[in-house]
Amino acid sequence: MYGSPVASAAVHPFRFGIQLRNAADGQGWRNQARKAEDLGYSTLFLADHFGDGWNPTVPLTVAAEITSALKVGALVYANDYRHPLLMARDIATMDVLFPGRVEFGLGAGWMTTDYVESGISLDGPGTRIERMGEALEVITALWRGDPVTFEGKHYTLNGARCVPKPVTVGGPSITIGGGGRKVLSLAAKYAAIIGVNPELSSGVAGVEAAQTGVAARYEERISWIRQAAGARFDDIELQLLVQFEQVVPNRAEVFAGVAPLFCVTPEQAADMPIVLVGSVDEICDDLVRRREQFGFSYIVLHEMEAMAPVVAKLAGT
Repeated sequence: MYGSPVASAAVHPFRFGIQLRNAADGQGWRNQARKAEDLGYSTLFLADHFGDGWNPTVPLTVAAEITSALKVGALVYANDYRHPLLMARDIATMDVLFPGRVEFGLGAGWMTTDYVESGISLDGPGTRIERMGEALEVITALWRGDPVTFEGKHYTLNGARCVPKPVTVGGPSITIGGGGRKVLSLAAKYAAIIGVNPELSSGVAGVEAAQTGVAARYEERISWIRQAAGARFDDIELQLLVQFEQVVPNRAEVFAGVAPLFCVTPEQAADMPIVLVGSVDEICDDLVRRREQFGFSYIVLHEMEAMAPVVAKLAGT
């Protein structure tokens, strides 16, 4: 039976997001958004990278406009690309237009090619996370509605105001993702949703990062969040961005083929939270088990139609 309780922590019901990159044209994008809602997905996401993926804000606004309940969000906005005053106003405006349907994802930036293409300075991870922490302090203060004067190491504001003020009290829910202790501890302070990822400090989503996706490393990351969050841990939704998903009848063969790509054993590949392979029932069983083991209830996928039967079985349980 799906949805069995976790003894050690609060159990959040499953919900599912779908992360897309772009569409052939505007109508194609609208069709994808409507299909995501019809198939039971909770949230439509776009990433925030340069390249062939669309810039998030405009298409997310369109997706919200032509659906009735679908939530939208960037997974995640890169803090280094936008000033926090502009970011606060953009997200607040979306919240006014679509109350309760905007999830605000923010990250420190990590992909080296983004910085190379744009010419933005790629500071060390510690500096980028520190800067994101200041940005979150600024954004959440602006969303309270009073003028903000702020003097930090990275940002200075003088009587700045967020117009419009968000409709949602305190502003839209905040999502922060990461794979290192510093960023996950920051997430534990601010985020309603924490995306737990492999370690991406190398700036490349390659084999090195994939090897940090084994189950033992995820257990360690959850322990960091629990320690930093304290009493609010049970209120946090733990989000998992799946990187490899296939609905197939021969999962053992697929794991054997996938394992060398990650430089792990087939057994390790089968236990990696970022990998979902098998029949619909096998995948559902894996997700229930991972919720029990790690607390993951908010699952973000890429294969919208192929994974729809999984969503249909588990969403809301």
